[in-house]
Amino acid sequence: MKGGRLVFITHPEVVIDPAVPVEAWSLSARGRERMNAFAREGDWDQLVEVWSSREPKAREGAEILAARQGLVVRSRDDLGENDRRATGFLPPDEFQRTADLFFAHPAESIRGWERAVDAQARVRRAVDAVLAEAPCEGDVAVVAHGGVGTLLLLSFLGEPISRSADQPFEGHYWTLERSSGRVLHRWRPIAPR
Repeated sequence: MKGGRLVFITHPEVVIDPAVPVEAWSLSARGRERMNAFAREGDWDQLVEVWSSREPKAREGAEILAARQGLVVRSRDDLGENDRRATGFLPPDEFQRTADLFFAHPAESIRGWERAVDAQARVRRAVDAVLAEAPCEGDVAVVAHGGVGTLLLLSFLGEPISRSADQPFEGHYWTLERSSGRVLHRWRPIAPR
């Protein structure tokens, strides 16, 4: 039986640049400040591994956390956000409407996006693999993205896909007890906004 927690963290604020592919965006100065506060003030005494998606915004957040603990970030492609390359950058209101549809119709591809059911299965397989190879004792942090983080949370809760479980804004985390697979708490902010 494995002890410790899974801490799933979403990257905080990013530099939004419509000329740059969304998957290549980096953390903003405010995002770095919030992630540094979380790394400094969080309960990390038992942290043994830090994982991230390969997207810069997640990897940068993971590197902040790992550096404070003297760890190296490990990455996986399948921890990435739901594939939205079909639309690329969308203005905020249009993005929110499309994301609403993504969660409301999980078995459909909305505007060419990866289906929510497929993204959920992918990220669940990825996190299950991370936890299976992690040391038997200790906390494992995964820094990734809000959409797949919500889908993963719902998978562990055994609840249907719904945007009502989504984080309210970037830079949140939820925690799971590794030994039981029980969610200890839902989204909490990593630091004040």
